[in-house]
Amino acid sequence: MKKKLLFGMMLCVALGANAQQDKDASTGEQSLFEKITKIEKKQDNFHFLLNLNNSFDLNQGNGEFQDAKFNMRQIRIEAKGNINKTFSFRYRHRLNRSNSPTPDGLDNMPSSSIDVAGIGVKASDLFSMFLGKQCAAYGGMEFDLNPIEIYEYSDMVDYMSNFLTGANFQFQLHPNHQLQLQVLDSRSGSMSDMYGEGYEKSKVPLVYTVNWNGNFGGVFSTRWSYSLMSQAKGYQSHYVALGNELTINNFDAFFDVMYMREGIDREGIVSSIVGNNKLGGHQNDAEYLSLVLKAQYRFSPKWNIFVKGMLENEGFSKANGVIEKGKYRTAYGYLAGLEFYPLKSSNLHFFLTYVGRHYSYTDRAKAYGADNYSTNRISLGYIWQVPMF
Repeated sequence: MKKKLLFGMMLCVALGANAQQDKDASTGEQSLFEKITKIEKKQDNFHFLLNLNNSFDLNQGNGEFQDAKFNMRQIRIEAKGNINKTFSFRYRHRLNRSNSPTPDGLDNMPSSSIDVAGIGVKASDLFSMFLGKQCAAYGGMEFDLNPIEIYEYSDMVDYMSNFLTGANFQFQLHPNHQLQLQVLDSRSGSMSDMYGEGYEKSKVPLVYTVNWNGNFGGVFSTRWSYSLMSQAKGYQSHYVALGNELTINNFDAFFDVMYMREGIDREGIVSSIVGNNKLGGHQNDAEYLSLVLKAQYRFSPKWNIFVKGMLENEGFSKANGVIEKGKYRTAYGYLAGLEFYPLKSSNLHFFLTYVGRHYSYTDRAKAYGADNYSTNRISLGYIWQVPMF
C-alpha cells in the first residue's frame, strides 16, 4: 500500500503541473494579426500575447531625490491555445530575467525567466488539471492578477517563489465554487541559494496547496488557500492566504490577509536585519503577516481611480540563540493612481501613480544597526497586454 501511495505521488510530480492563475486583460480583443490582415480567426488553437509595463519614474529616498529614469518593469511573451476540447498548452517567458537553468535546482529550469510551461487536460466540466511549470495556487485577490497590473507588491509576495513545477488538479464543485489541489517542487534554486549553508536536503521537497475559489452572486468573491512546504530535513513552512473581493457596479475592492510561519526564513527579510550567522544568514522560525487593501472606481468608461494600502509585520515566532522572539519590522505601503483607457476595445491604459513605502524597526532590530527609512516614487507610463495573434 505504501509503495502504491509513493508511486502515485511520484507520478504527480513527474507529470509536472502549472496552475497559472492570472487573468488575461486582452480576452475578447481582436488581435493585431486580425486587424492587419482583416482575416478573422475562427479557431482558438493559438494565441500570442505581449505583456508590457513601462514607465518613467521619479524616485526619492528618505526625503532626498535619488534618480529619474525610464523603466521597463515588465516584458513578457506568452503563447497559449486549445488543441481540442481536452488538451491545451501555455507558455510565458519574462524577457528581462536570466534564462540560465539554476544550478542544483529541482526542475532543471530557470528560476526567474519562465513563468509557465505546460499542458492543460480537461477531463470533463467537473475536473481538469495543469501539468508543468506554473504559478502556485496561493490565495489572495492580488496574487490572481497578471503581474503587469501590479504597481507595487507587498514584501511577502515580492520575495516569495511563485512559479514552480508540479501538478494542479481543479474540481468544479459548483458553477460558482472551485477547489484546487496542487503539488509542486518546493524550490527552483539550490539549497544554498534558498536557505543558506548547514541544512540537509529533504527527500521529498514538495509544497502542497489546497485552494478554494468562491463566487457569491458576482458581488462577493473569495480566494482562500493553505500551503504546507517541505524546506529541508526537519524544517517546514505554513502559509495561509485569504482573499476577499467586493464588486458593486463600477466599484471594486479587495482585502487580502496573508500569514506565513517558516522553519527557515526563505524570504530572508528578517534574517537580513539580524545579519549573517553560521547558517549563511537564513535564520529559523521566521514569521510574516501581510494585509493588503485596494479600492478602485471606474467613474467613466475611460477613467479609473484607485487607492491601496499595505501593512506588514515581520519577525521571529521563536527565540533562536541570541535572537529574541518578536516583531522586528513593520512595513507600510500606500499607493494612489489614475488610469486612462483611450481605446474602447483594448486593455491599453496609461497611468499616473504615487507609491510610498515606510519601514519602521523595533528596538530589538535597531540593536543590530537597523534604522527607519522611507521611499517615494511617482510613475507615468502604460500597461498593455497586446494580443499579437
